[in-house]
Amino acid sequence: MIELSQLSKRHRAGDVETTALNAIDLRIEAGEYVAITGPSGCGKSTLLGLLGLLDRPSSGSYRLEGEDISRKSARELAAIRRGRIGFVFQSFNLVDDLSVRDNIQLALRYGSMPVAGQRARVDEVLHRLGLAHRAEHRPSQLSGGQQQRVAIARAIAARPALLLADEPTGNLDSAHGQEVMRLLRELNEEGTTLVMVTHSPEHAALASRTVRLLDGRVLVDAHTEQYA
Repeated sequence: MIELSQLSKRHRAGDVETTALNAIDLRIEAGEYVAITGPSGCGKSTLLGLLGLLDRPSSGSYRLEGEDISRKSARELAAIRRGRIGFVFQSFNLVDDLSVRDNIQLALRYGSMPVAGQRARVDEVLHRLGLAHRAEHRPSQLSGGQQQRVAIARAIAARPALLLADEPTGNLDSAHGQEVMRLLRELNEEGTTLVMVTHSPEHAALASRTVRLLDGRVLVDAHTEQYA
């Protein structure tokens, strides 16, 4: 599904150039559950941003479902993100002035689904994630765990083939964190390709494969023993 070849990302500030990712080669098959780990500053979030088409590589190639997207326009990249990729962030990124229902429906408003279909899909994910009774609440009226469930509902509303999660339990207590991890595991078991950045060895062990980065390079790429 994903094929990176010699992918690099460099940042320049004045005369200083910093290499965030250095000639990454990585292949992720459809349906995999991959945890990306490593110390702070090793390139984890940079890699996730490139996978999610939120940024462009400085060099190298990125093929998504066989399509080379390295030279796509900003409009083309936005269309690909909208139809194929869902995001779950540590900070939830919910709109405080909108209800839970409207936050989830945001993921569908710029696609081709008619409004009636959007509403039906929102109802479906609300029930799936146990949020139907919170549909008209605002994010500020929810617990952290509930807000993250809303963020996951929004991410999966359009049925993306690829779900990217950046420290999805970072702002949650252990109980709510375990709940979120269970939901992500269920989505993967249903066929969604899941790539998750995490600092937690415990959460990384739940994935079928772990990719550990160091100084912008792949240090370890190994399948989890329970899946081997």
